[in-house]
Amino acid sequence: MQLNRHPLKTLSLGFQHVLAMYAGAVIVPLIVAGNLGMSQTELTYLVGIDLLMCGVATLLQLWNNRFFGIGLPVVLGCAFQAVAPMITIGKVYGISAIYGAIIASGLFVVLLSGLFGKLIRFFPPVVTGSVVTTIGVTLIPVALTDLGGGQGAEDFGSPQNLILGFGVLIVIILINRFTRGFMRAISILLGLVLGTIAAGFMGKVNLHPVLEASWLHPIKPFYFGRPTFEPSAILTMIIVAIVSIAESTGVFMALGKIMDREITSKDLAKGYRAEGLAIMLGGIFNAFPYTTYSQNVGLIQMSRVKTRDVIVTAGGILVLLGFVPKIAAMTTIVPTSVLGGAMIAMFGMVVSSGIRMLGSSVDLNNHENLLIIACSVGMGLGVTVVPNLFHALPGEWKILTENGIVAGSFTAIILNILFNVLRRSKPTDTEEV
Repeated sequence: MQLNRHPLKTLSLGFQHVLAMYAGAVIVPLIVAGNLGMSQTELTYLVGIDLLMCGVATLLQLWNNRFFGIGLPVVLGCAFQAVAPMITIGKVYGISAIYGAIIASGLFVVLLSGLFGKLIRFFPPVVTGSVVTTIGVTLIPVALTDLGGGQGAEDFGSPQNLILGFGVLIVIILINRFTRGFMRAISILLGLVLGTIAAGFMGKVNLHPVLEASWLHPIKPFYFGRPTFEPSAILTMIIVAIVSIAESTGVFMALGKIMDREITSKDLAKGYRAEGLAIMLGGIFNAFPYTTYSQNVGLIQMSRVKTRDVIVTAGGILVLLGFVPKIAAMTTIVPTSVLGGAMIAMFGMVVSSGIRMLGSSVDLNNHENLLIIACSVGMGLGVTVVPNLFHALPGEWKILTENGIVAGSFTAIILNILFNVLRRSKPTDTEEV
């Protein structure tokens, strides 16, 4: 959809993307800092530098040049699958080893990006459609948990939380039903604003983080000291980086389909290279590894705004938030239940995007294609619903199995290789199901 680009419209659309990914970005430094016993000052730095680097990483992907940047409207945030490995590395080797491993893993991605890009033949529509569907399906439980008040909330599932969450969802649906153009494009943002106002009247909005936050946040490379390089820590973070690449590939393919753009192996290589650079910068400035955020794909589907200027604005906002903590704190006043209501719509659109890819490009009369879809989506959803299924496996294996998106993606890739890549000859007739 093309809009008459008034600066306030672009700003609103960009801010909407920031709100969509903000919770996922901020929760990572909170968890890591809490588990490694960091001080409040260190936590403040970690949150600020994380937001700033999210913006820098996003802008790197948008900067489509000869060497890096896929040029798609993607938003990058810290990779959640890196949380547990970083905590383990920090407890065993110290914080400096975390950032040495992050820098090394980013360099690994940059150097091998061309090789990874050539693996596009392992991602036909049956794989990419299954991966995108899996991404959406596995994120729905996250949305419902947030709608109820958030993991571990004392008032989880309370009538107030349910009213707020479902109220936001209803507002978004009504805006999409009865409005057009710009109003429809910012339906998520309007739902979040109205939900937050309603939550304020219920006494569920806390303004103290805004009042207590400082105005300026200094940025310093190697804030936690000189990085150290431990072989086992580096290997662990390389595995995390490979997992992130697999997840990003699904997002790239989904956006390519949405924008009617064919994603080539060269495009993928540049996208991976930008992600590797972002990971290296995250290590240098003591932030985190970065990957593409699938929730923003759902937002693009909802808003129907596919232009890059909106994402450039979102990246700029994130950089600004990193330098000015008081502004960043304003986005934290949105209650979790309000955010959860909006997430249902966004993540549901990811599911519908995957289904559309499967329906338009995949022969669903072929039994083997159906089996690939069934097993990959089933594995992704199953691991999400039963996260302790693989708790007895070694740590390096759990990285590949404890994330539903990753488990589903690898299942789709392996089954496609088994049924399609290794097949010596294709059947002449369509198989009966």
